[in-house]
Order: sequence, then C-alpha cells, then structure tokens
Amino acid sequence: MKAELIKKEGNKVTLKITVDNNKFEAAVTKAYNKNKGKYNIPGFRKGKAPKVVIETQYGKGVFYNDAIELLFPEVYPTALDELNIDPIDRPDLDVEEISKDNGLVMVVNVEVRPEFELGAYKGIEVAKVDNTVTEEEVKFELEEMVNKNARLVSVEDKALENGDTAVIDFEGFESGVAFEGGKGENYSLVIGSNSFIPGFEDQLVGKKAGEEVEVNVTFPEEYHAENLAGKAVVFNVKVNDVKVKELAELDDEFAKDTSEFDTLAELRADVRAKLEKDAQNKADAEMRNAIVDKAAANTEVEIPAVMVEHQIDNMLMELNYQLQYQGLNLQQLLSMTGRDIAELREERRADAEKLVKSSLVLEAIAKAENIEVSDEDFNAELEKMAAMYNMEADKLKSSLRENDIEDIKGQVKIRKTIDLLVDNATIA
Repeated sequence: MKAELIKKEGNKVTLKITVDNNKFEAAVTKAYNKNKGKYNIPGFRKGKAPKVVIETQYGKGVFYNDAIELLFPEVYPTALDELNIDPIDRPDLDVEEISKDNGLVMVVNVEVRPEFELGAYKGIEVAKVDNTVTEEEVKFELEEMVNKNARLVSVEDKALENGDTAVIDFEGFESGVAFEGGKGENYSLVIGSNSFIPGFEDQLVGKKAGEEVEVNVTFPEEYHAENLAGKAVVFNVKVNDVKVKELAELDDEFAKDTSEFDTLAELRADVRAKLEKDAQNKADAEMRNAIVDKAAANTEVEIPAVMVEHQIDNMLMELNYQLQYQGLNLQQLLSMTGRDIAELREERRADAEKLVKSSLVLEAIAKAENIEVSDEDFNAELEKMAAMYNMEADKLKSSLRENDIEDIKGQVKIRKTIDLLVDNATIA
C-alpha cells in the first residue's frame, strides 16, 4: 500500500491511497466467498458457481464494491498514521482507478483538526471563588432532613390545603368518553405540587376524605398526547384519604434515629463538614473552568463546523438519557415545549462551540507540554472508577474495550493539562 498527501486547504485534506493489484484481487476473492451464496446461476447449485462465471454474467466489477469495503478499514488507518493526519469526520471516498498495472487507486477527502498558534496559557489570573458555608445553609440542610424523614399521617375530617397529600381515585372523560391513561386508584397527590394538569389540584382544596368532586380542566395546547392537547375534559374524583406531614423535633433523638450520631451537635458538625467539602469542590471546579476559559480566549482558532455538530449530537444524546430517567424522551420534550429539533440544536450551539474550542486548546497545550498518561496514571484512574462502581479494578479493566481505554486516558490527559494550567495560574 502507498499513501500520499495530494492537497491541504484549511481543515480539508485530500490523500491518495494505492493498493497493489495482488492485494486487491485477494480482497475480491474474499468478497466472492462472502457473497457467492446470493447468486443463482443456471447449471450450478446456489453458492457453488465459480467466481469467473459470476463475473462473466454480472460484470467484472461485480465484487469490487464489497472488496473495497473489506480493504478500506484496513488501509485507511495505516495511511492516516503514515501521513500524520488526524481526521474529525468520516472520509469521502472516490475510486480513481482499478487496473492490473496500478491496482486500486482511491482518493479520499476528509476534514482534519485545525492548525493554530497557542496563545498565552501560563500565568493566567483568576479571582478566588468564595466557598464560605453560612449557618443558614446548615440550618436549611437540617430542615430538609426533617422534611425527608417526615411521616404522612391520616387526619379525619380535615379539609385539603396546599402541602397536604390527597389519596384519590380518578377517571377522566373527554366529551363523555373515558380516555386512555386518565384513570387511577389510590393515587397520592401532593396539593400544590403542580404535578397534575393546571387547575386540577386547586379544585381539590377544601375537600375532605369521602367526598367526590367533578374537576373541569383543559389540557395545555402543547400537551405531549396530541389527541388531548387543548381539549376540555372532566375528571370524576373521589378523595379517599387526607394526609399531613408529621415533622420530628430537631433534637438528639432525631440525630440518633436518622444518622450515625448520638447528638444533634455531632450531626450539625457533620452536615457543615459535608457542605464545606461540596462548596470547596464547587469552587475548585469554577476556578478550573475560569482558567480554561481564559486560556481558550487567548487563542485564535477556526472551529470546524463538523466538530460543533458532533458536540451538539452528544449534548442532545445526554439530554435524552436524562429525560428517560423522568419517563420522557426528546420527542416528548419537543412536543410539550412546542419546539422542533432545529431550534433545540441552535439553543446549544454557543455552548457546543465553547466546548469544542476549549477541547482543541487543551489538546494543543498537552502536546506542547508533552503531557502523557503513564500506566500508573491509568491504573489510579481505574481504581477510582472501580470504587465508584463498587467492583474490583481488574474486573473493570477486563471489561473495557480499546475505545473505552483511550477515552479514559484522554480524560486523564485533559485533567493533567488543566492541573498544569492551575499550577501556573495566579489566583487572587
């Protein structure tokens, strides 16, 4: 195989890959063996016709495309390595020639990472981020613990108020006909949580256990179920029970019942320590981000559009994963908000451009500073990951694919690069 660089204009590169005829013919034979069962040739059992017979009937190049598909994944990475090309998108392939004398000649166009001059990245000045934890924050956290450990207690003859929990049976009707998904039994609904259709919970306020009520509401125009969007419906609701929160006293007994501590003072100190640790981590993250932002701002680089589009793809994929935890998906979000995918992509474009530029600059700094990931670095990262997933490091390592290993090493390299920036920054 021979590879040569033909042209480079900006971020676009053209290269020529030549595969000698013997290697190409071997690929053609492999393609024939893989696909011969697809051809019905008179006088031969299916899959038994010789290659020359199939080529005579269907043309000499009948197996060429399949042969190229087999060859390209083998020769393309080798060509990239030889020519020191770092692609950022899928290649566009044209076959220039197939002949006995010259073999297979392919011309490949591909977009590559941009070349640029790094700006100043050492001696960056950033302001220190305040990480003070106030007494009010500690108090709020303790009150949240009390709320989370509250008991729901049924109260007889109590009228529902905001904050109470109504245990209800309900069934919805549109034009007198029950609709799918509109029925529930013994459903616990917190009044004022706005988890039902607007107006639904308001019409339960003042009702008591055992009472029935007809709730009239209208579904929002952007409701995800198109058959109900904008429709006026009626829910027949029966209140089975009214429950209120019973809060515990914030004292030593509460500390004993809900934590590993014997006194409220010990629990309070632990809460403060955790808040201070979280505040420090948040401050460190903000400082590191600020330093990276300034390093990126000091460098002029033309950001390839294809990298931005890939970054937006990743952001929307992550959003979809998050929505799935809430029982939704991306399409439902679009329906509920009245937007289309193009608008959603455009909303994320500025953040995607910022992330891509920062990534390019950090990679360039890592290269300039000869930052590498040692076996010790990699193994230490695996130990952290294994502890997070509660599994043995060796077992985790054996489950990793080559791409996974490279991704982990890439993340460690970027973190080491940011460490270098922080070590050389001035924090006032």
